[in-house]
Amino acid sequence: MQEHSSGVKTDAKPHRSLFERLTALISPEPENRAELLEVLHDAHERNLIDADALSMIEGVFQVSDLSARDIMIPRSQMDVIDISKPIEEWMPQVLATAHSRFPAIEGERDKVIGILLAKDLLRYYAEESFDVRDMLRPAIFIPESKRLNVLLRDFRANHNHMAIVVDEYSGVAGLITIEDVLEQIVGDIEDEYDFDEEEDNILSIKEGVHGPRWRIKALTEIAQFNEELDTSLPDEDVDTIGGLVAKHLARMPHKGDIFDYQGMRFEVLRADARQIHVLLVEKLPAAPDTGDTQ
Repeated sequence: MQEHSSGVKTDAKPHRSLFERLTALISPEPENRAELLEVLHDAHERNLIDADALSMIEGVFQVSDLSARDIMIPRSQMDVIDISKPIEEWMPQVLATAHSRFPAIEGERDKVIGILLAKDLLRYYAEESFDVRDMLRPAIFIPESKRLNVLLRDFRANHNHMAIVVDEYSGVAGLITIEDVLEQIVGDIEDEYDFDEEEDNILSIKEGVHGPRWRIKALTEIAQFNEELDTSLPDEDVDTIGGLVAKHLARMPHKGDIFDYQGMRFEVLRADARQIHVLLVEKLPAAPDTGDTQ
């Protein structure tokens, strides 16, 4: 409420002009996410917002749609340290990978007993009575189905940077970091868990309903894809898997696009206004031979 010089209090809300009220009738506010995204894309085309802003807004929406299983580092790709072994055996791995955090296991990968911060290993060189178990931080365990927006909120509230993802049988399925979640919004962040090396462009994950599945970087060369998955996708017109997907759809792919092509099912896991980032590829069963020779 505002008080005029006369002492009478009135509402502080500004009075809308006739033009503003007519505009609201002609162009009502978007009623759902799809309409809102359409408005944002139109704003981008009219140069009202740039591509970076649009992709980050889309990323915020994607975070609420994705779960931990969609972006986690699979169990087979996790770099862990086994504290049941002498520190001299796994210290070279710590130095070689240069990660800032390591899940600590005891004998087997399903027995994660804590998280070791690489910086805490400095005490190994300074203290005679160093015990790595005393250095471990508590490990946070989350289900595969946990939504990324909820996980990000938990990371921020509890000041955690890493969580261990478990499946329905309480077995370790993978791990996820706060950087992995933030990348869904702001794009790729150069950190220790990026799979930048060519041999890590294709990550095998849990088998799907139809057959083997892989999480694949869109920038993966088609030649590498064909070699590792024993396929023969064409590479005459485009060089990368992302380029092949865009060519097949004849438009800029969106997150959630799914199509079958040459015995494979392709699903776009991550994409923004500019490019595809990550794909899920599943090998479909071969079509039955009907025996028809005609």
